[in-house]
Amino acid sequence: MLQPFYQKRYVEAGCDEAGRGCYAGPVFAAAVILRKDFHHPFLNDSKQLTLAQRNELRPIIEKEAVCYSVAKVDHDEIDKINILRASIKAMHLALDNLKKRPRYILVDGNRFTQYQDVKHKCIIKGDGLYSSIAAASVLAKTYRDEYMKNLHDEFPLYNWTSNKGYGTEEHRLAIEAHGLCKYHRLSFNINKQQMALDFEEESILM
Repeated sequence: MLQPFYQKRYVEAGCDEAGRGCYAGPVFAAAVILRKDFHHPFLNDSKQLTLAQRNELRPIIEKEAVCYSVAKVDHDEIDKINILRASIKAMHLALDNLKKRPRYILVDGNRFTQYQDVKHKCIIKGDGLYSSIAAASVLAKTYRDEYMKNLHDEFPLYNWTSNKGYGTEEHRLAIEAHGLCKYHRLSFNINKQQMALDFEEESILM
């Protein structure tokens, strides 16, 4: 069962990103402040949820949250500043747009850059431990998936409706056949050797 908060003293926001490991498209991030009594039976890390569960949760989170914000950093910016900095920048942008200012930030993962004068805590696999991070993961994931479906209409050859820009075998084969398009992340060095390494890593993880 997810914990409702990490500490009780300050207003707490959860942050998470989606799309960090993709070959194409932006990285999205969300920041969410939940009521301390918020609960939903299948709220969890978005990767552990089905598409139907994520889509059911999104409007509930948006309605029940004290406030939330979703932001993105596009592929060009990712190429300029690198994906780690872009992911953190997206989180900062999401925090900028919250209607209520948090005094404590929970971040999924192990890397973050200080946001203003707000205390923060990085938590590995935090999206499976704390409700606010899990809610942020759901929003970041669903907003990004929706965005990639729109990009698919422009470049259907890569089938981003299905793979969302991740380095799946289908996506790699499409790149081999058709090359890269303007939404691919050039800094990811997407070539045959790199795609083979990614495929080996994906096979190990599956």
